[in-house]
Amino acid sequence: MALIRDDVHLALRAEVAARADALWDVALRLHADPEYAFAEHRAAALLSGELERAGFAVERGVAGMPTAFTGRSGRGRPTVALLMEYDALPGLGHACGHNLIAAAGLGAALAVAAVPAPAAGSVLAVGTPAEEGGGGKALEVEAGVFDDVDAALMFHPGVYSWARAPLTAQVQYRVAFHGRAAHPTGNPTEGVDALAALVELFNVLSALGRRLPEGSHVQGIVTHGGTATNIVPEFAEGRFGLRAATTEALEELTERLRVCADGVARATGTTAEVERATVRYEHFRDSEVLSERFAAHLARAGIPLSPPAPGVYLGSSDIGNVSTRVPAIHPFVAITGEDGSDHTPEFAAAAASPRARAVLVAAAEALACTAADVLLSEELREEAWAGHRAA
Repeated sequence: MALIRDDVHLALRAEVAARADALWDVALRLHADPEYAFAEHRAAALLSGELERAGFAVERGVAGMPTAFTGRSGRGRPTVALLMEYDALPGLGHACGHNLIAAAGLGAALAVAAVPAPAAGSVLAVGTPAEEGGGGKALEVEAGVFDDVDAALMFHPGVYSWARAPLTAQVQYRVAFHGRAAHPTGNPTEGVDALAALVELFNVLSALGRRLPEGSHVQGIVTHGGTATNIVPEFAEGRFGLRAATTEALEELTERLRVCADGVARATGTTAEVERATVRYEHFRDSEVLSERFAAHLARAGIPLSPPAPGVYLGSSDIGNVSTRVPAIHPFVAITGEDGSDHTPEFAAAAASPRARAVLVAAAEALACTAADVLLSEELREEAWAGHRAA
């Protein structure tokens, strides 16, 4: 494979280093002002404004989302996309480190745009809302944001340093049962208990869970269970989160949920409604050749990446939907020890720690260098696309 000149990589690292304080300031400002799914107005304004001041052509309100945006520097193909997440978790703030993802993607995009290189093409900075719930990237995929992109790059802070993200497919479904109200003492035989049907569905799914393949599970909650204890509930509703190692396995699990709900309805004399409640996240398809490039660049900063541990899954993300369309990477870089977890107050604190700053700068450098590799090497692009088509 053709090698990229070292002077380009050195220039990119210098550009990121020169912006290190400014990027850390962006990360801390996001951290101190958490905003949630589709309401990240100040975050989107901050990030898109930084791009605009650097000469990027910024488009706001992308894919019908007020807090989504793109910023483009350059023209035409090849195009490399650098992704930014910036939504937080209600009650926990940036306990998934999206403030670092946003600042790293911003820094990489600014660096690539600032370094003259002997190649045509463009860098596309993509602001992606609502990763934690809502699926901004999935909506952008459907709107065509990634149609003319050759690679999509991002990193994620975590408790492991893994070159590849083992991310499952996931979706949520609403299941409602309709029965008939009655007085539980006065005319109990006339009632058809919708809540009893919902409880039975939980029991059936619990039994099913013991036979599901690795990476698959169903987790449910009751969202409506009746209005009074002296009325047989005529309506009950639950929400069920489904995950599976692959999108195909998720489709099979979804069909099992429908079969279980219909069976319970027939057994209890109720009627069942099963409808999708969220955007579906596809499983993540890693571009091995691009992940190897990122890992090699990150190693120069003294941060080695290893393969993920077998059988371990780290949740789901709408980056999976992007990875169905273009070669994509989503490595994890640790900002805390392996005995911890994200989505905790401790991880939120770690996202504003000295270790987080070091990871931010190193990740921005590695993203910028990987982006330049994509833009400058036709051979690398062809290899990445070949791997993508074979996945």
